[in-house]
Amino acid sequence: MSRRAFASCHRWLIGLALAGMTAGAPAPASAQSTAAPEGATGRAQGTLGYAAKHMVAAANPLAASAGREILRAGGSAVDAAIAVQLVLNLVEPQSSGIGGGAFMVHWDQARRQTTTLDGRETAPAAARPERFLLPDGRPQPFMAAVIGGRSVGVPGTVRLLEDAHKRWGKLPWAAVFAPAIKLAEDGFSISPRLNGLLSREQALRSDPIARAYFYDAEVKPKGVGETLRNPAFAATLRAIAAGGAAAFYAGPIAQDVVATVTGHPTNPGDMTLADLAAYRTVERAPVCGRYRVYSICGMGPPSSGALAVQQILGLVERFDLARMGPGANAAHWISEAGRLAFADRNLYVADPAFVDVPAAGMLDAGYLASRANLMSAERSLGTARAGEPPRRRAQLLAPADDQIEYGTSHISIIDGQGNAVSMTTTIEDGFGARIMTKGGFLLNNELTDFNFVPSVNGTPVANRVEPGKRPRSSMAPTLVFDAFGRLYAVVGSPGGSQIIPYVAKTIIALLDWRLDPQQAVDLANFGSRNGPTEVERGTEAEGWMTTLQARGHEVRAIDMTSGIQAIVVSPIGYLGGADTRREGVAIGD
Repeated sequence: MSRRAFASCHRWLIGLALAGMTAGAPAPASAQSTAAPEGATGRAQGTLGYAAKHMVAAANPLAASAGREILRAGGSAVDAAIAVQLVLNLVEPQSSGIGGGAFMVHWDQARRQTTTLDGRETAPAAARPERFLLPDGRPQPFMAAVIGGRSVGVPGTVRLLEDAHKRWGKLPWAAVFAPAIKLAEDGFSISPRLNGLLSREQALRSDPIARAYFYDAEVKPKGVGETLRNPAFAATLRAIAAGGAAAFYAGPIAQDVVATVTGHPTNPGDMTLADLAAYRTVERAPVCGRYRVYSICGMGPPSSGALAVQQILGLVERFDLARMGPGANAAHWISEAGRLAFADRNLYVADPAFVDVPAAGMLDAGYLASRANLMSAERSLGTARAGEPPRRRAQLLAPADDQIEYGTSHISIIDGQGNAVSMTTTIEDGFGARIMTKGGFLLNNELTDFNFVPSVNGTPVANRVEPGKRPRSSMAPTLVFDAFGRLYAVVGSPGGSQIIPYVAKTIIALLDWRLDPQQAVDLANFGSRNGPTEVERGTEAEGWMTTLQARGHEVRAIDMTSGIQAIVVSPIGYLGGADTRREGVAIGD
């Protein structure tokens, strides 16, 4: 089917294709009434993507195009993901890059196997639990901790990409670097989003390398449409393309990273060459659970994403969300489930090499049923307390406040053989630690994902700083499988700890409300992180506030700038949704 012919099809055809994936599924929203959700505001919607052979959904058109170029050359989903990631380093430098880390969930169609790879950053060997405390024992202000070398974790992205390529790559390693090298040398036009973020950013201007790259002689951000070239990054990529990940973790690039971290004039870090040389990707068992007839698989600890998303789904499964449709009633139950999931997350989840995480118990059907009994149709829980999941080992842990999380980007890809990648990638806060290496890339501030307060009344916090430890994350790269074990959807989002409600909303929109992926992405964001119920400002969700408040919710309308990328496998091909809250596109052939 040509793109022109597809565009002329009625919306109901897409809906029937989506519904046909699972026997007995409810009729899709797009095949039923076209009435807007409760309180709709008429916010601009994205364009549904279609492809017959392969598809890439990413946060920037240039990055998505690089991935499609690799797929057209016969590359695998992993090959394309590498190309996308390297281009994102250029066009979306505030969110991800080789100075940060990532989680990858991979589907091998031939082997029918899901694999998850942990490329999360690690704390240097010199790190101690009191790292972000002031002399009087109070936690540092967040931004004071972020800016400089002390917040930088040992980057994991390059090692992750190489390890994935060795297992699932089809094209030569150097070939997948070509699009980013060309773009770095030839330059690209600064987008409105990047220009806007640079305009609001202040600390980045204090770094001499970043200032020379992003700003003009008057320290004003380079303008929209102006060409930005990064020959230093091109040289870095050429070195890694020729020498593999070893060229990043040892030699001149590693020396530059360490010098940048330890040489910060006001907040130096303590990373060493030995820390870089010791970094390894970790393959972890996927965290998989059932939701109705579907199977949901994602990344386990140190990410809390899959556990929290699957707890939310398990808690709301008893309710007929399909009949409710999107609106205040569904938002009540999903927000209540979010409170319970975040309460468990904040107590139990951290790097499993340091803390025993009762993952199986947190997803135990009986446990979730007992937790669901705490939810009421009449009144919000307000603030939930952590439960006591079965099969947990005896350990004394203190509940902790949710640590601030920000940046990230997400990539969803399905290749011509049906293999898939769901990868969420980050340097944490916007523009990371606000320091740029001579190699042309920004460094992360991932260590501020640890809890600053290491203990409460002498009881340790699970996610405290420790040497070699990986900070807890909320990244939730996700694969969805239908009742017959076939790949159905590839989903994920950036957004810090809001990733969890973003991804849960999208999955519910796809599976219960039978929205196509673009409708699911465009749907207003909402949820609770065990605090106020948050609804997306300027969307239909603001119309739900009065109803939620009547049930005891403290409701806040806030900006919820997700970057959801979703691909659904349908009988007529791949359908893609990309988040226009950023600059996302879903494209393919």
